[in-house]
Amino acid sequence: MTLQAFARYDVATALGQGTREIQEDAVVTDFPAGMDVGFVVLSDGMGGHAAGEIASSILVTEVFAELKFKLSDLKKHEAHIPAILKNAAMTSNACIRDYVSENPCNYGMGATLVAPLLVEDRLYWISVGDSPLYLQRDGRMQQLNEDHSMAPEIDRMVASGLLSPEEGLDHPDRNCLRSVLLGDSVAKIDCPQEPFQVHEGDIVLVASDGLQSLRDDEISAVLRENEDCSATEIAFALLTTVNALSDPDQDNISISVIKVNRSQTTSVFVPEYRSRRAAAGMAQTRLVPFPGGS
Repeated sequence: MTLQAFARYDVATALGQGTREIQEDAVVTDFPAGMDVGFVVLSDGMGGHAAGEIASSILVTEVFAELKFKLSDLKKHEAHIPAILKNAAMTSNACIRDYVSENPCNYGMGATLVAPLLVEDRLYWISVGDSPLYLQRDGRMQQLNEDHSMAPEIDRMVASGLLSPEEGLDHPDRNCLRSVLLGDSVAKIDCPQEPFQVHEGDIVLVASDGLQSLRDDEISAVLRENEDCSATEIAFALLTTVNALSDPDQDNISISVIKVNRSQTTSVFVPEYRSRRAAAGMAQTRLVPFPGGS
């Protein structure tokens, strides 16, 4: 029997600790083999020492569990995906609140969240904070989700002439977050009601802000140079490029790369019947669509 598997998505994840004493990023992916659905949950913790690690772990664990349970049949529940994503975020936020109430020494801990979810060629997401969700198409990259740091506001001040480009780039408040999950009310949530349409050849990149030691054009250049490579090779190339900066203040880095492959029926050859030829050792076969094909 000959099996040919043409997965809709090629997915890989990489993490780097940078120069930090502890890894406060957490990421998990779920793209079941043979299916054309899946999701990533990525969180960048904050709060100092172990608290950030705990916050990101709580978020990733709770959001993953909620999505896995509620979306066992993603296509069936597709109309409710934005509501399910928001509920998962709020449930995990409540878990952080409960943890802090039992461990007041960790008051102030929190984490960002970005969770893209794919159903065939439709991309949904929820994000809180400044962890970016990028799309590379035809060699050009754009950020799909909102940046909930002060960076966009500072960039607007630069554009209006209130700050020089140098002042904007080095502004001490640039990385301050306007929204984060820390068990309290959430100021901003980015969760579009309508999905974004992905195309064959697109590269979806989910990351913590540690990747943004590279400029957007540098990230795009790495994706462009490696667009024919596997997701694993792309993730490694990005991590290698960041490490080559040798930045003494390099933050944790977490990356998930999703390559959208050609939409193609997966097939398997199986015996159809046995004729006199088959009895003589020459099996007759027919082409049967494999259930997991897209």
